[in-house]
Amino acid sequence: MTPTPDLRHRVVLFTEDDPMLLDSGGRLDHVEVAYETWGTLDADGTNAVFVCHALTGDSHATGTPDSPGWWETMIGPGRPVDTDRFFVVCPNLLGGCRGTTGPASVDPATGTPYGLDFPLLTVRDFVTVHRRLARHLGIDRVLAAIGGSLGGMQALQWALDAPTEVGRAVVIAASSRLSAQNIAFSAVARSAIMRDPEFADGRYPEGGGPRTGLAIARMMAHITYLSEQAMAEKFGRRFQDSEEPRHRFGVDFAVESYLEHQGQTFLDRFDALSYLYLTRSLDYFDCFADPTATHALARSADPTRFLVVSFDSDWRFATTHSRRIVRELERARVPVSFREVASPHGHDSFLLDNADYLDTVAAFLDQAAEGIGTAGGHDAT
Repeated sequence: MTPTPDLRHRVVLFTEDDPMLLDSGGRLDHVEVAYETWGTLDADGTNAVFVCHALTGDSHATGTPDSPGWWETMIGPGRPVDTDRFFVVCPNLLGGCRGTTGPASVDPATGTPYGLDFPLLTVRDFVTVHRRLARHLGIDRVLAAIGGSLGGMQALQWALDAPTEVGRAVVIAASSRLSAQNIAFSAVARSAIMRDPEFADGRYPEGGGPRTGLAIARMMAHITYLSEQAMAEKFGRRFQDSEEPRHRFGVDFAVESYLEHQGQTFLDRFDALSYLYLTRSLDYFDCFADPTATHALARSADPTRFLVVSFDSDWRFATTHSRRIVRELERARVPVSFREVASPHGHDSFLLDNADYLDTVAAFLDQAAEGIGTAGGHDAT
């Protein structure tokens, strides 16, 4: 089977006549979703793998050498999410800023951008859109849902809400609920954004806004994505452009230069309002808070099978977070495999090339692929 070139689409999934009812009780009368696909959907629609992106990701999970995606290590021909075998779908999240309806989108009721009038979102809301997109594509049950960090939380929530729709869930470097420390990191990031004078109560013009605050938020986030060992090996205490300190308060150390670069490049691809809304959805996530959360899974005749993966140097979502997910699933007698992978790279490990990690995911998806339909296929749009 030869994969099609990456396909970029937009589709309106909810309208005023068929609005999206939000977890909070609110509603959206127009929801447009940007998504990309790779590979070919089998005639019986059984080979779909749904990729859920993390906080600042987007639909471009894989691509070409001229336009690489954010998960090239995981997705592509011969890779764990093998586009020669699977029909791979990756949408931009609701609330995002890369083609899917979000706070910077125009409110059809007013003709102006929503800004802070956009409703608060939850991970369940993201999943509601994913489920509608799957149905739009002719997929009744995804072979697997996979994601890292916030993406893993979406895969978990989807399986809890609708286990008959998810064959396997791959939950990587994720959490079932954020710790106080994680909420604190997000609070400081949002404060940097909202205290920037250019934030203007969220009514800033396109291309403008709180660029200083957003860059600071991204810089701080990157500190939490790397382990102390990774930062020591990559930067140490090296000076950036000289052999001696300059005794100034600008960029002097190599690590300062790295963070400055990450903050500035982020401004070209992300919107401050989306950062506020998506980080807040992380704060509120607590998928096992309801004591009946696993009941649908436990009662399913063919329950979702889980692979939960953590990394030993990840201190943003440490292995204790993954073990809690495993315990809750085991308590419900749901099939779950767990693997802690050795890696020096911290939370970012889920994006990187690590043979033990990638082989673990590949083996899990290989098992899922046994018996999928092989006769014919079509490109779903």
